[in-house]
Amino acid sequence: MITAIGVVLTDHIVAGRLEEQRLTGKLLRYPVDIGELGALAALPGSELVALLAQHISTLAGNGESPVDAIGVAVPGIIRHGVVEDSPNLPQIKGMHLAEELTHALAEGGISAPVHVANDADCIAAGVAATRGQMEKLTRVWTIGNGIGYGRWPYVEGVWEGGHITVTLDPKERYCGCGGVGHLEGIMGYRAMRMRFLDLEPEEVFAQARQGDARCREFVDLWHRALAAATASFIHLAGPGRFYFTGHNVGFLDLPVLRSHLETMVKMSPLLSYSLEILPPDDETALLGAGVSALRALAR
Repeated sequence: MITAIGVVLTDHIVAGRLEEQRLTGKLLRYPVDIGELGALAALPGSELVALLAQHISTLAGNGESPVDAIGVAVPGIIRHGVVEDSPNLPQIKGMHLAEELTHALAEGGISAPVHVANDADCIAAGVAATRGQMEKLTRVWTIGNGIGYGRWPYVEGVWEGGHITVTLDPKERYCGCGGVGHLEGIMGYRAMRMRFLDLEPEEVFAQARQGDARCREFVDLWHRALAAATASFIHLAGPGRFYFTGHNVGFLDLPVLRSHLETMVKMSPLLSYSLEILPPDDETALLGAGVSALRALAR
């Protein structure tokens, strides 16, 4: 039996055991209270590694089969097991996470290889696995505090789609990385709160539905920005299916997005794209983290 452990490290930690590419048993979470926000932001990187090792060790002891691989999903630029940058978890920037976690697990007698990947890429891998399309191009936008872009199969690159430039307006400076004109500077939850100091993002979209001119103008900009980024990836890698998920995917109106895309993508070979909303869940990312680790092991 092929066994892996998948872990997601974002604004919380969730870990699960996979057997034959299926989640089994109970998921482990930290913090346990899902309503507790910002619990990880104040923890030093060493404590995050210790928490990850603790959860993995618990899951490794829950089954009869030895663990073949361990996959960890982390937001940011992740290459060769190193977190080159992670704006939402700045304490792990520059960390050789795969190496440090491997050492921490070895102290507990666990020797399975550790594979670290971008969290959006893991969601794309999880979507591909659940739909039996592991050999097809799968692309995912994650809409939350930040904006993530994931793709499967993985190819070498940075793929920070949330930081793609979608406007030349020099006033668009709301992206957390400090860049001008970025998609995340328009769509990200933090960016929206900075833009509307008098309204929460939920109120912006609610008032737009009620006809408020300022809010309606922004909601249209929000959808045009996502359409522009999606159109760019269609023009670079071709058409196909795009999935949308994340904590704030409820803000998305697919007909509005599609209407803007239709003005941006005109070449007939590129028109066979499709759009689908997925409810946010940790299980998809967990599955993708485990699947990615197993695929990396086979390479």
